[in-house]
Amino acid sequence: MNGILVIDKPKDHTSFDIVAIVRRLARQKKVGHTGTLDPMATGVLPLLLGTATRAQSLVPDTDKEYVARFQLGLITDTQDSTGTVLSHREVCVNQARLESVLPQFRGDILQVPPMYSAVQKNGVRLYDLARQGITVDREARPIRIHKLRLLEFEETTGSGALQVACSKGTYIRTLCHDIGISLGCGAVMTDLRRTTACGFSLSDSISLEEARSLAERGELESKLRATEGLFSPYPVVNVSDKQAVRFQNGAGLMLSRLGISDHCRDQEIYRVHTQKEMFLGLGMVSLEKQELLVHKLFCMDQG
Repeated sequence: MNGILVIDKPKDHTSFDIVAIVRRLARQKKVGHTGTLDPMATGVLPLLLGTATRAQSLVPDTDKEYVARFQLGLITDTQDSTGTVLSHREVCVNQARLESVLPQFRGDILQVPPMYSAVQKNGVRLYDLARQGITVDREARPIRIHKLRLLEFEETTGSGALQVACSKGTYIRTLCHDIGISLGCGAVMTDLRRTTACGFSLSDSISLEEARSLAERGELESKLRATEGLFSPYPVVNVSDKQAVRFQNGAGLMLSRLGISDHCRDQEIYRVHTQKEMFLGLGMVSLEKQELLVHKLFCMDQG
């Protein structure tokens, strides 16, 4: 099997758990994923099967969307409800007050990664240090919050839900924590559901139960999506039959003959299609050579 299988990850499973399960169901040794979800999180988890694993390092930095539930008044060491409570404060926040602090978290902002994260400090994972009770200074990293909307809020309990669209590397639990700090009472994330990732949504996904049922009937392959779907943000260039052969043999294609020399940018990536709409792979523009060079071939993967 070669292609993308989008799983709706259940709670209390790691992303690696899901990879192992699908590896058994698909009887496929090569299975990878495009980005981890914490065990408490659910939602869209695109898995790469077979030759699609070659795309793992090439997936573009697309935005991800989430629905995150939160509880004001608490601060934990993990910044979510699974951690040890460090403080418990009274909540005197109404919806108008909560709405008033959200604009400062929209757009390009800096975020300090949590101690319980896979970020490395001097070659050591932060979560390894955190488990030893060690806290170290972390550098704030630039992220982008494209959308931050309050979906619901219950003033009597201080609980609610946020819709978040963000760049890669954003920690949603840290976002909830920082909003709580801004309000002066703290906050923890209590639930997280990823609704969009790598261009796929919940409507594209299947549950583990459905995957098991399909595998038992020998129909799991019917749910595979083409590897090209990962690269939908990139523009398409169509090539002739002769150009297709040349590209598949690893040779560059002249930009002028592709009709893109006037508007392409150096190192811009294109999806390369034949005249019959077959996806051959990815090409990268070299303005110095005035060619579209082979970036990655996928011509054997039409799953």
